[in-house]
Amino acid sequence: MEKLMKVALDAMGGDNAPEEIVKGAIDAVNERNDIKVFLVGKAGRIHEELKKYQYKSEQIEVVNAEEEISCDESPVEAIRKKKDSSMVVAMKMVKDQTADAFVSAGSSGAILVGGQFVVGRIKGIKRAPLGAIMPTAKGVMLLIDAGANMDAKPEYLVEFAKMGSLYMEHVIGVPSPKVALVNIGMEEAKGNQLVKATAPLLRACEDLNFTGSIEPRDVPYGAADVVVCDAFVGNVILKLSEGLSAVLVKEIKAGMMSSLKSKIGALLAKPALKKTLKRFDASEYGGAPLLGLNGLVVKVHGSATAKEMKNAIIQCITFTEQEINQKIKAGISKEKEKK
Repeated sequence: MEKLMKVALDAMGGDNAPEEIVKGAIDAVNERNDIKVFLVGKAGRIHEELKKYQYKSEQIEVVNAEEEISCDESPVEAIRKKKDSSMVVAMKMVKDQTADAFVSAGSSGAILVGGQFVVGRIKGIKRAPLGAIMPTAKGVMLLIDAGANMDAKPEYLVEFAKMGSLYMEHVIGVPSPKVALVNIGMEEAKGNQLVKATAPLLRACEDLNFTGSIEPRDVPYGAADVVVCDAFVGNVILKLSEGLSAVLVKEIKAGMMSSLKSKIGALLAKPALKKTLKRFDASEYGGAPLLGLNGLVVKVHGSATAKEMKNAIIQCITFTEQEINQKIKAGISKEKEKK
């Protein structure tokens, strides 16, 4: 058997745990021979779910963890006190290099805290941002930071841009990705102090294809490959986009079913519409990596289904094969040499 990508999966995290989490793991190993998934959580419940499926037993292993971290707990307290939680046990596996990656649909706050303090940041990285892949009219783009650092500094955003550019080039396959800074206008004189201070720093980076400011309305058109902002702005963009997409799909379906004539039209348009909607389905793109850590940590939507979990697991392979962390470390070393 070829070398296995080892993924520690938080089987108890998310709204649909452990059912959809386990099914996503099964779908991943049944599709790929180069993955081993550690299902971390309450062993009894996990084994009950596993009985429902046929799968390659050598690619699935259950790791018992009796505690759970809920979304209404203090992230710092939960990570510090619940050492036997599925999240902490799985993250320690990454820290100890028993696993190559950690994937969870659990508490965002706990994942961010655990990623920074259990797995740990790469030496020289000031903050670890969350990078969310979002569909656009031209393909996909990376929104960074999408939720990790609410209060950012200009030098943080420069780091985010560099890590995001590496991710888009080597994981997604976009050559010389266009990097843009979220602003309320195209002119550099506009924006708050953070944006005004960050723009010239990004423009001075020779290793970035920085194209200037981008307005939020231009993001869905694919005007940039890497969209940089602080986490407050990024999370608002992300959640507004998800909500708007869901409403549009719902309204389109309702409109198509409103009369006999529209139903006939819907039947004719169904193949093309299905293809288009699939492109804008967030579950097709897996999870959001927390970049700049000593290991791979991936956050998946709390309401994730098996398809999204499967894609997030498979996504880890490309990240590891392309040695993103090593490239980030090399970039830091280059910066130090310049100074």
